[in-house]
Amino acid sequence: MKKIIQLFIKNYALYLTEAWGLGTFMISASLFTILLEHPDLKLHDLIPSNFIRRLIIGIAMGATAIGIIYSSWGKKSGAHMNPAITLTMLLLKKISIGNAVFYCCFQIIGGTLGVYLVYLIFPAYISHPSVNYVVTVPGKQGVLGALIGEASISFLLMFITLFTSNTKSLKNSTGLVSGFLIMNFVAFESPFSGFSMNPARTIASAWPANIWTAWALYLFIPPLAMVVAASLYTLFWKDGTFHSLKFFVHCKKSGS
Repeated sequence: MKKIIQLFIKNYALYLTEAWGLGTFMISASLFTILLEHPDLKLHDLIPSNFIRRLIIGIAMGATAIGIIYSSWGKKSGAHMNPAITLTMLLLKKISIGNAVFYCCFQIIGGTLGVYLVYLIFPAYISHPSVNYVVTVPGKQGVLGALIGEASISFLLMFITLFTSNTKSLKNSTGLVSGFLIMNFVAFESPFSGFSMNPARTIASAWPANIWTAWALYLFIPPLAMVVAASLYTLFWKDGTFHSLKFFVHCKKSGS
């Protein structure tokens, strides 16, 4: 217990930053969804296209993520904002078990407080069925469609993030690439799963809404897909160089 307390005292600023990061992201998601999806607001009628509205929300959320990632606070904590990312970083030995646990806990706390804050200010708007606390639930394609969607976007985010962050010419653009991916995921994938890719983000909406539809999918598929992506990346891009399956066959035969 003493070691846990010492760890918290040492790194509490990083944990609070993670809470702030996802909290800010959820506030942005909630406000822009209210602005564009609530039927009583003018923008909903001015922009009749569902896709265009999703695209605008995606741009806003992507820009929010970029701002958080490149902020001085975000740079200090690494701006994970996502237990799936934190657990993958734990697998890659980029973070200790103790820090990973605190990161995940504070991500959930921060995201949930962000949604509750919007509820306190705009209760009638965020609870309206058109917004519904920006919960993540399967779309018309059902649980299977949501599973495929969540697995795909989680895998892509982690794989591309690892590729760009470990490529010298692209390293400084990793945050921009992540924001661009989020924009596209919201625009194109959200009709399938509601766009989670993040267990803490799902909990942050599900808690105040008391809607836990397919909760296991949203809690376990993103971490699993990201771990698979990281494993494949480290396998095929060993030492920063791409290796085909022939490389591994050759190594096995030569005993190296």
